[in-house]
Amino acid sequence: MLPEFKPAWWMRNRHLQTIMPRFFRPFHKTRYNLSTLNTPDGDFLELAWAQPHNDQAPLAIVLHGLEGNINSFYAKGMMKKLKQQGFAVVLMHFRNCSREVNRLARAYHSGETEDLRFFINYLKGKFPSRPLFAVGFSLGGNVLAKYLGEQGKSSHLTGAAVVSAPFDLSASCEIIRKSLCKIYQKYLLDRMKKSMQRKLPQIQQQINLTPEKLKSINNLWQFDDMLTAPLHGFSGAEDYYQQASAKPYLKTIATPTLIVHAKDDPMLSVKAVPNGTDVSDYVTLRVSDKGGHVGFISGNNPFKPVYWLEHIVPSYFTQIVKKEQL
Repeated sequence: MLPEFKPAWWMRNRHLQTIMPRFFRPFHKTRYNLSTLNTPDGDFLELAWAQPHNDQAPLAIVLHGLEGNINSFYAKGMMKKLKQQGFAVVLMHFRNCSREVNRLARAYHSGETEDLRFFINYLKGKFPSRPLFAVGFSLGGNVLAKYLGEQGKSSHLTGAAVVSAPFDLSASCEIIRKSLCKIYQKYLLDRMKKSMQRKLPQIQQQINLTPEKLKSINNLWQFDDMLTAPLHGFSGAEDYYQQASAKPYLKTIATPTLIVHAKDDPMLSVKAVPNGTDVSDYVTLRVSDKGGHVGFISGNNPFKPVYWLEHIVPSYFTQIVKKEQL
């Protein structure tokens, strides 16, 4: 049985749950090796590997959130805990979230599943006998859930976990634009604009975007309407949100999948909170009243916070491995 989340008594506020983990772990370290994998369209994916010595260990993919990378606190924490539990772990950087600028104009978005499909097929070809898992956070969770729904029984994954995913992108965008006096929007938008600035020469080969236009963007919807949508073949922001949202795909998931969500998530709409009628029988829901966005801090000692996600996800994957071995 998987435990329910109980927030720490000293961290029941949703904004604290969302923000404070970033300050708890400023020096958190996880050993990893970087490599690149060329993609069929002439670009590359940067991978961060944390592998135990056992070459037959089950393998887990970590997918980061919007503008995340190997340095994201939740990614490093999950990689370290999974490795301690006997998993080999690899983080797949979405395009333009790695150290080097990607070669092509296209970047990544909440519904782009082709790179993940390619990477999973690559891993299954290289390690055909090893159980393969994936955990996705926020945007990475939406990508993973959409992939699972698209592939059905052909996902090639033994199990999956989806954390704080924006299953309804349009409604969630509206929440981020207003939440906490627009602080979340400014934080994300500043990072997105900086990320796009460094690959402006490639982008300008596909869409008309000057440095001045990029700088003038002042909200997430406008960013998606001016960049994300035209860069990836959508007619506009709302078309992108409708096509990329994973919620319609939850009913067709045919891989054992844990979905973790908090009703008080300050960055997602209540429309993104899944219930039993939204998902297939393969999905285990853990929807708590509190937890914030990729927070889920519990424990009684403020000096020793318990990262609940780092217990429940490895536990869920381990249970599946044991069932497979019976």
